[in-house]
Amino acid sequence: MNVIVSNRLPVVIQRNGASMNFAPTIGGLATGLRSFHERVSPAWVGWPGPVGKESERAVERRLRNDFRCYPVFLTPAMLRGYYSGFSNGTLWPLLHSFPSYGRYSSSAWRAYKKVNALFAEQVASLVKPGDTVWVHDYHLMLLPQYIREYVPSCKIGFFLHTPFPHYDTFELIPWHRELVKGMLGADLIGFHTYDYAQSFLGSVRHFLGMDNRIGQLIIDHRSVQVDAFPLGIDFEDFARASERPGVRAALRRARRQVRDMRTIFSISRLDYTKGIPQQLLAVQRLLEAHPEMKGKFVHLCVVVPSRERVDLYGRLKREIDELVGRINGKFGTIDWTPIRYVYRRLDQDELNALYLLADVALVMPLRDGMNLVAKEYVASRNDETGVLVLSEMAGASKEMLEGLIVNPNDDEAIAGALYEGLTMPIEEQARRNRIMRSRLEKTDSEQWAERFLDRLEESVSSSRSLSTMLMSQHTKSGLRKAFRASRKRAFLLDYDGTLVPFASKPSEAAPSPRVQSVLRSLASSRRNEVYLISGRVRADLERWFGDAPLSLVAEHGAWFRAKGSGDWKPLAGTEPRWKNRIRPVLELFTDRIPGSSIEEKDFSMAWHYRESDIESGAMAAKELIDALTHLTANLDIGVMAGNKVVEVKSTQVNKGLFYSRYLASRRYGFMFCAGDDETDEFLFEVLPSKCISVKVGISASSAKYSVDCPDAVLAFLENLVNVDSQRGVQRST
Repeated sequence: MNVIVSNRLPVVIQRNGASMNFAPTIGGLATGLRSFHERVSPAWVGWPGPVGKESERAVERRLRNDFRCYPVFLTPAMLRGYYSGFSNGTLWPLLHSFPSYGRYSSSAWRAYKKVNALFAEQVASLVKPGDTVWVHDYHLMLLPQYIREYVPSCKIGFFLHTPFPHYDTFELIPWHRELVKGMLGADLIGFHTYDYAQSFLGSVRHFLGMDNRIGQLIIDHRSVQVDAFPLGIDFEDFARASERPGVRAALRRARRQVRDMRTIFSISRLDYTKGIPQQLLAVQRLLEAHPEMKGKFVHLCVVVPSRERVDLYGRLKREIDELVGRINGKFGTIDWTPIRYVYRRLDQDELNALYLLADVALVMPLRDGMNLVAKEYVASRNDETGVLVLSEMAGASKEMLEGLIVNPNDDEAIAGALYEGLTMPIEEQARRNRIMRSRLEKTDSEQWAERFLDRLEESVSSSRSLSTMLMSQHTKSGLRKAFRASRKRAFLLDYDGTLVPFASKPSEAAPSPRVQSVLRSLASSRRNEVYLISGRVRADLERWFGDAPLSLVAEHGAWFRAKGSGDWKPLAGTEPRWKNRIRPVLELFTDRIPGSSIEEKDFSMAWHYRESDIESGAMAAKELIDALTHLTANLDIGVMAGNKVVEVKSTQVNKGLFYSRYLASRRYGFMFCAGDDETDEFLFEVLPSKCISVKVGISASSAKYSVDCPDAVLAFLENLVNVDSQRGVQRST
């Protein structure tokens, strides 16, 4: 079963005395998913609006039978805390980068959690393992994780229809970590734009210490993909609107009102994010800068009522009323009023008629996730006329590139764009709109839904492949049998991140007694050859393992000390001259990023940022890699990103080359290799097919298997040591 979950159902209940009428919801998410809902016919879970306790059973029966909708009923107290309190009093302003409007209430947070839990119970009653659940918007940010706890093998998608702010804004919410973890219960998390997706990934990195690889996060053996999916519209529906009798009638009425004047049209819900005062001030600025435009245009300003009983919204309503009155009083004449102000909800025919009427559409939010008005206006213009003036702070501006894109806080720029739009030649209008309409037709709402769900399937498949890679008990049992039967065995082991966890400073990652015991016990068998192949400098390996019967490889293959030998053999020639060019760059970044440090080795240099602020360090690392890549383009050296480290070394030195030169010709009945990062991938890629290669950490790799952590590697090696002990295998002295 496919299930859509949103705060509101796509059906509105209208009371008419004792009877109730059920009608489709107009606008918002319901409109965006209508064609998908009609074609795929998923179940839809959501709040049906205020319903008396005595009517709940009848409403539930009607919604299920006629609309495949499954209601979650909320008490007035729940609604105040969850919806007005936390969703709109805390999340809405913070997500739109208006932190000064945010309210932080523990009781509202508890209500939000309780309602998300109620939604989870309703979803869990409908789905079974393998079903798909698509959760929508900021009201339900905890829901993916809650559903995951009920039905772990569900396919869960989450789409946020608002912006997502920088982490330093979102972390003002006391419960920011819980919210991010809630979203991470999904297999796929979608945003309107790449910028929003990157902001979310920055929050994940900053709050939870998790990095991503091209938007992929690995959490609890699952792949969580984060990506951008710009919401489209039902292009054909708007393109054919002019054919509908109701739209044509509404258009005739509107034309009689504006006569032969040119028309600027704006429609916004009453909200501080929509920039309504800024739009009005821009019209005033237009009239001041171009007095010749007086009497030649009219601004149809439609404001849709919303929460005007809330003090903040009530003040905004009064500000708009006063601005309209002042501008009309200053510039209006007996037979001309520059601003026609309408404060009510329009029906769909009226809205489509105004799209067809307007010479210029003014869409100027201060911050908006997408804003479909911009797309609907352009889609409606079958004759390819009309000019879109669009805020660069709307997600739609990333797609509607041929519109006149301006900053919503610059009244002069908006006024200039309005003047340009009112005077733009028809040919130029058609050129711009032709491109935008073609783009909108190819990326409509149905395509948006299909693309999201296809991507969800890919993410779930990726998770399954990761699960397949995990070393199961059955796999371990088979490997123990192969180990027991082999007379000649090789172990190729990385150190940091493989045998020991990463430490804040490289010098602090000394081996534990357990690591020493495992390696020495393993190497004491005459059947085993153990190679410790590390990025560490010789001095570290010598200090820790100099007296152990191991072969040691330092600096990723630059130095080699064979078992039983006290001498290190250089494998990379003389000390490279390029270090003098690289050192000043690393020093510059070390000065810029507190907590970072440089580790200089004989044949490589590393910049560590494990002790730095995680976001600053990660961003600096990307910048450093770019700088070093350009600097070393003509040198025989490579730049590698590791776990909180950027390393520069000769391309003639890596773990794979060491194996190819010194070990590939040897024959082993059992070969085991373990590593954790990019430097180990060079080795995984050249190993023979029968080798047991293990990646420490759950992520994409050339290794055959993966394990969670160094403890899992040690536990497996201890088990092999016990196998030899139980059989009394002869050990070397």
